[in-house]
Amino acid sequence: MNKELNMPHYRRMTDASISEKILDTMFLITIGLGYLFALAHLYYSDQGRDGIPGLSVDDIKITYYGEHQKTRLGAALNGAMGVNLENPGQKQTIADWIGRGGSENEFNSTVAPILNQNCIVCHSSESGMGLPPLTSYNDVKKLTESDHGASIQSLVRVSHIHLFGIAFILFFVGRIFILCEMPVMLKRIAVAVPFFAILLDILSWYATRLIPEFAVVVVLSGALMGISLAIQIFVSLYQMWFYTPKIEPIEM
Repeated sequence: MNKELNMPHYRRMTDASISEKILDTMFLITIGLGYLFALAHLYYSDQGRDGIPGLSVDDIKITYYGEHQKTRLGAALNGAMGVNLENPGQKQTIADWIGRGGSENEFNSTVAPILNQNCIVCHSSESGMGLPPLTSYNDVKKLTESDHGASIQSLVRVSHIHLFGIAFILFFVGRIFILCEMPVMLKRIAVAVPFFAILLDILSWYATRLIPEFAVVVVLSGALMGISLAIQIFVSLYQMWFYTPKIEPIEM
C-alpha cells in the first residue's frame, strides 16, 4: 500500500499557479523596496545628530535619550532639521538666537521667517505628521529647553503604528515563505525571528530613553529584523521561480 496516500499534503511553491507566483512576487518586491526606503528615511532623519555625518550608535542615543546638556532645537539643527535649511547661515542664526536666551522680538524678526520658509510644512498641526509644531514663538521656545530625547507620548504613537503595520507585513511575507521547502525547525525559527526582533526593537526604544547604552540593542534588533525579512523574501523568490524540488521515489 502506498504510505504517501495516508500522509497529509501541505501546499508548497510547486503547487502555486503562475498567476499566484506573479502576485506573490510583486508583493515581495514592493515590500522589499518599501523597506529600503524606510531605511533611507531612518538614515536621513537620525544621521548627524552627534555632529558627525553618517548614522551611528551615538545618533540613536541622542534620538531616544537626548543630550541633556543641549536643547532639543539645537540637537535638531545638528541632525535632520539642519539639512532642510537653505544654508549654514540660517542654522547659525537660529543657534545664536538660542544662545542669547531666545527673546520673542528676535524670534519674530529673524528666526520665524526661516522656519516659515523651510520647516512648517512638516512642523505644524495641519501636516498630520506628529512632529513638534514650529508655528509660534511659544511652540519653538519649548524646544529651547534641555533635550531629553523622545517623549513617552511620541514613542507610544510611533510604537502602535509600527506594531500594527509591520506585523501585517511580516505575516503576509511569512505566509508566502512557509511554502518553501526546507527543514521544518529552520522554517519555524525563520518566521518567528522577525517578530521577536521588532518587539525587542520597540521595547529597546523605551529602555534607551532611560539608559542610553541600550541604543546598541536598537541597532542590533533592527538589523536582525531587516536581515531576517530579506532572507524570507529572497528565499521565497528563489524557490518560487528557480528551485527544482527533489522528487523522492514512491514506496510501493
